[in-house]
Amino acid sequence: MATLFDSAWRLWIELWPHVLAATLISVNICVSLHALLTKRDTRSTMAWVGLVWLSPGFGAVAYTLFGVNRIRRKATRLRAGLREVVHRVETAMPSIERLADAIGPENARLRSLATLVGEVTKRPLLDGNTIQPLHGGDEAYPQMLEAINKARRSIGMASYIFDNDPTGKLFIEALCRAVDRGVSVRVLIDGIGSRYSFPTSVGLLRQKGVPVARFMPTTVPLYLPYANLRNHRKILIVDGERGFTGGLNIRNGCWLSKHPDHAVQDMHFALTGPVVTQLLEVFIEDWAFASGEALGNLRDGEPDPTWRPNLEFSGTSLARGVRYGPDDHEIGRIKLILIAALSSARRSVKIMTPYFLPDDAICQALGVAALRGVKVDIVLPQQNNLALVGWASDALLWQVLSRGCTIWMSPPPFDHTKLMVVDSSWSLFGSGNWDERSMRLNFEFNVESYDESLAQQMDSHISQIINKSTERTLADVDSRSLPIRIRDGIARLFAPYL
Repeated sequence: MATLFDSAWRLWIELWPHVLAATLISVNICVSLHALLTKRDTRSTMAWVGLVWLSPGFGAVAYTLFGVNRIRRKATRLRAGLREVVHRVETAMPSIERLADAIGPENARLRSLATLVGEVTKRPLLDGNTIQPLHGGDEAYPQMLEAINKARRSIGMASYIFDNDPTGKLFIEALCRAVDRGVSVRVLIDGIGSRYSFPTSVGLLRQKGVPVARFMPTTVPLYLPYANLRNHRKILIVDGERGFTGGLNIRNGCWLSKHPDHAVQDMHFALTGPVVTQLLEVFIEDWAFASGEALGNLRDGEPDPTWRPNLEFSGTSLARGVRYGPDDHEIGRIKLILIAALSSARRSVKIMTPYFLPDDAICQALGVAALRGVKVDIVLPQQNNLALVGWASDALLWQVLSRGCTIWMSPPPFDHTKLMVVDSSWSLFGSGNWDERSMRLNFEFNVESYDESLAQQMDSHISQIINKSTERTLADVDSRSLPIRIRDGIARLFAPYL
């Protein structure tokens, strides 16, 4: 028996290096095939395959931990089976003649842009809207509270942050009064964003009888600014006919006339007309996911009148809601829209964003626009409220500066505005930032508008900010000290997750 055991052991000693080598080769082949089949960027594929074969074992483990896109898979799995909400809006869709009159014939640049956005979003461009820009909480909060106080049928409200502070309490009281009047109220707050204040507003809303749900709540007793799969949308819909969206959270810091300790500038927009239907659709889907309750169930093909959208025209703006998130069938939906908008520019592009961490494709599109002679102005906050994001952004500014784009650093207070204007004729606004977190990891909502009057207002607004800002040049970026450049370079490694 001992002799047999000894023989088996010696055989194993002789064979185990070959078994290990065969196992590693098999694993490397499987991992390499996964990278070849799932990675769309050739450089990324080559880097991962090279690491797998040059570092046997370690490369496969690293790819499994960091190379597999679990974000999209998890988001798709979580929202699997969620009913897509689509209302009938044919009466609000512009005719061919109306499109030609408003944005040009089929071969016109804005018409081509509208066609692309329609294909990407699978949502129609809607006519008959009015869009009013609101500067910060000073203009937006009173109008939002007034709309809540006048609600007759329904209120749907979604916010990333809804603080339990004096501003938050004003909204809670208004929502409570609406419930007491018999209005159907639903409030959705992100699971991480709800933790920016303590005690949270969720508990207070529940105590007062306001139906509230948290989007993917977490058991971690702290807020995590870099957590994934967050609902970053800011939407308020009243009676299916009046909507608000933009970058504004519900918190004291955004009400500048009250002189808050941590002041934040921002922009929000009030909307009426058929496009509010698309805000309502997104809210109903998100509420169903978070709470399990299906609002506005169809009855004999018609929506529940409590949550019925109003398709009556209120103005002449052509607009469309742009929803996107990690559960998109075609991830990177917003990137296609941004690249198309940059390609359509002939004279000017103005961009405001608090967080600027675009990938190489977006940087190249910005650079190509500037090299074509388009004046590209990008306005960023001088002092970022997330230091790591600011450092990472500094590490990539050279990519757009070296190709002729102009960077402007706006003075305090911190500007949280998300806005893009092309040729003073097309504008994009909403909750999305110019970083991978917004473009790939979070659920966002923007609105595109083909309204020259609105675009000119927004162009003028950005120009006023630029007049108060300091230009950041390529020489400034290159003159950073070595320790600062190393710090920024390390921060940039985490750019896909910031």
